[in-house]
Amino acid sequence: MRERDGTPPGHLDERTAVLMLHGRSIPVLPGFDLDYKTYNWSDALAKAGYDVFMMDLQGSGLSPRPEMEKPRNVNPAQQNLLKPRPPGFTPGPPPYPFQLTNSNSDRDELNTVVEWIIRERGVKKVAFIGWSAAAFTMGPYAVKNPDKVSSLFLLAPIFPPDGTSSAPAPLPRPGFPMSVSTKAGTWNGWGNEALCAGQREPAMRDVVWDAIMQSDPVGSTWGPEDEGLNRIRNFVRWGWNKTTAAQGGVLGGSVPVLIVYGEHDKQVITSSEDPELNFSVTALYNAIAGDHKLMVKLACAGHSVVWEMQHKNVHNLSKHWLKQLKVDGKSQGIFDMDTNGTLSPAP
Repeated sequence: MRERDGTPPGHLDERTAVLMLHGRSIPVLPGFDLDYKTYNWSDALAKAGYDVFMMDLQGSGLSPRPEMEKPRNVNPAQQNLLKPRPPGFTPGPPPYPFQLTNSNSDRDELNTVVEWIIRERGVKKVAFIGWSAAAFTMGPYAVKNPDKVSSLFLLAPIFPPDGTSSAPAPLPRPGFPMSVSTKAGTWNGWGNEALCAGQREPAMRDVVWDAIMQSDPVGSTWGPEDEGLNRIRNFVRWGWNKTTAAQGGVLGGSVPVLIVYGEHDKQVITSSEDPELNFSVTALYNAIAGDHKLMVKLACAGHSVVWEMQHKNVHNLSKHWLKQLKVDGKSQGIFDMDTNGTLSPAP
């Protein structure tokens, strides 16, 4: 866990704690704490007076990565990427033939951190900020623990409206603990979402990858020389769908929700015959039963908006939301935001 404490001296009794959670493949350092120009989201929040915590779930970043130090636990279809490092590696079946974590373990880890923050910082609740697949953990947790969560800010949330509510059996699920991605794969994977001039600085390719490698001391020694590989934990998830999002009227009720996503984001809106892979950010907004909910679509932005030209507007949206639980004085509705940060009602 990382922290940037921006609580002003003499105002400890007014402390507002914020917890940021990463998505599937990007740890908190490159995602939220990137010290490059104006891209550091957690620092922007700390400078606005918030006590900001960032956690890496098990299998991500600098948190423990059990079974992930073994090269053969990489997805067998990707083991060809483990060249020329580690030296002497030969492909083979995973010695741990299961997925690494699941929704129960992720939510238990989140709860441990939330309770620690509440206890150590003397706050009653914690404000949540989650990017991408963090919604699988933070959304259901907020529904079940509204006494611990003050608000929910979801950036590019992944939401399968018809996903399963029940844990599969047996657990752990058969498979492999991790997949890997290359530097080119990580950057180019979102390249078809960069459709505007100047949307992504070319320098960010190296800046982001260096931060990912800083968060992965083992993966940095695998694969191509002077590049390394990003190890991505493999997890099974459930309990995040239109039924659970509406449960008890918590979301949009006692836990206000702000959803933000980019107009070119191809991750949050998909079409698949598999309900577990059929995602819709609009369906999430519609599923939230309470009235205190907002959704903002950012012009010229993709799934990697934290590294794009719209990042400052994301920072500003989160600061205004944390302070007022409103955006431009509004607590409900669907809006568009241009690159200047101007809001307008969605057509």
